[in-house]
Amino acid sequence: MYIYTMSRNVFIIVFCCTFFFFGNGNGLAQTNTVKTQKKLIRPNDLKPGDTVAIVAPSGILKGKQGEIQQAVNLLKSWGLHTVVGKHVFSQANHFAGTDDERCEDFQKAMDDPTISAIWCARGGYGTVRILDKLDFTKFKKHPKWLIGYSDITALHNQFHNEGFESIHALMCTSLTDDLDDIKETVNTFKAAIFGEPINYTLKGSDYNREGTITAPLVGGNLTMLHTMLGSKTSIDVGGSILFIEEIGEYKYHIDRMLQSLKRAGYFEHCKGVIVGDMSKLRKNTTLWGTSIEQLILDALAEYNFPIAFNMPAGHEKDNRAMILGRTIQLTVSSSQSTVVFEK
Repeated sequence: MYIYTMSRNVFIIVFCCTFFFFGNGNGLAQTNTVKTQKKLIRPNDLKPGDTVAIVAPSGILKGKQGEIQQAVNLLKSWGLHTVVGKHVFSQANHFAGTDDERCEDFQKAMDDPTISAIWCARGGYGTVRILDKLDFTKFKKHPKWLIGYSDITALHNQFHNEGFESIHALMCTSLTDDLDDIKETVNTFKAAIFGEPINYTLKGSDYNREGTITAPLVGGNLTMLHTMLGSKTSIDVGGSILFIEEIGEYKYHIDRMLQSLKRAGYFEHCKGVIVGDMSKLRKNTTLWGTSIEQLILDALAEYNFPIAFNMPAGHEKDNRAMILGRTIQLTVSSSQSTVVFEK
């Protein structure tokens, strides 16, 4: 009797474990499956007569009144109205106002149903300090575009996790005296906010990893993506194409961030990578020994998704607009790559 009871218990344990792992698809065996990508909400395309709010959620804007006025003039030339945040020119040490002041401007723009887009004046550092203060309740009733890059990646991540597309594009302080110097940057920014088609052909690279994939685009500044790890603002790149760009880092810093992301499972179900500008890389006393392209390929060697280099987006004058959360078709070869945004 004792032997029979033990055998029955073993049988029950084996049966339960088998059912848990394989039977109904809800057990641990499912943790490695690709999550179905939720289609993000697309705010309304802008049209003449709409209003854009200019806010400064990050660094200080000391002496930048001219750039903000130029931004207002540019929008006006497209038939758009502008509201400049109350605290845009405030100063609190490193930041454009205190955390509460910067949050107040951003929250007001989010809540105002007459605002169609929120254009960030600059990046720098500071956005992460207001993320947890933001309330999306009213925003969800009247979604609007978020526009910016660099430190604004933190907000892009937040908007993505709340279920909304956003635009990685130039900021007010990116404008130059002669806009012909940044013609493509401005033109693609305009195309993105007005809902015009966006397609890019990238110059080829021997480092490109070839392939074709259709999936949503996510990402932004590598440092900010790394900074978000372990928080509710970290994005799930499973089933998506990841875009990365960076400025002012050592190569070993970039490798360290990629290794951290990899160890956190960031790339496990990623569908592809687009590498933007890696600007003003710093030289360490001990040289890394390979190009930045090879560094990235080495860090991602165990994955078989396509990788495209030479995307003109990031901290250079040629900073093409990219709609984060939008499905794209990425085709990569050594001779060229194409990025086609879904209409």
